[in-house]
Amino acid sequence: MDFFYVLDMLGTLAFAISGALTARYKKFDLFGAAVIAFVTAIGGGTLRDVLIGELPVGWLKQGDYLWVIVTGITLTFFWGRYLEKMRHTLHLFDTIGIAVFTLIGLEKTLAAGLSAPVAIIMGTVSAVFGGVIRDTLSNETPLIFQRDIYATACLAGGALYAVLIYLAFTPLTAAVAMVATIMAIRILAIRYRWRLPQA
Repeated sequence: MDFFYVLDMLGTLAFAISGALTARYKKFDLFGAAVIAFVTAIGGGTLRDVLIGELPVGWLKQGDYLWVIVTGITLTFFWGRYLEKMRHTLHLFDTIGIAVFTLIGLEKTLAAGLSAPVAIIMGTVSAVFGGVIRDTLSNETPLIFQRDIYATACLAGGALYAVLIYLAFTPLTAAVAMVATIMAIRILAIRYRWRLPQA
């Protein structure tokens, strides 16, 4: 099975659970939770595909995305009570999602023949805009508009990937390093409350 396909499904599942947990916290009904989980999981990837001209967008061509999202909603519906008791569960699933989706977005953009700087930006768009839609629909200020280290971690990870590929590391090595870097930056930022300077 393709490595990037597995990562894509993992990221989709992580973001679906993240969205469903947000809806549960906000006490939305099941339909509302499904909508939030869906837009969180596919929002960033949809915007990326539209911007780079890959149409129809990925989830319309491949039904696996829908089944993965339904799985995430189901897991949260039955075990959400236990997930909520874990202090940083939402942050954990969100962190996994942004790391994986940055990689997928970057790879898709490079495959479309676009430059590395554009690919880094598109990777970040893939990672964070599902969360922007989730937070907006949930009446929360999106994380990328706060001082949290969030999109910045995606940009740093994307830049690292580009540098490693330029230095002739294998794509797998660069991918693992990128995902690990984004997750480490995000987890450390949450743990030690790192913040960007205020404008």
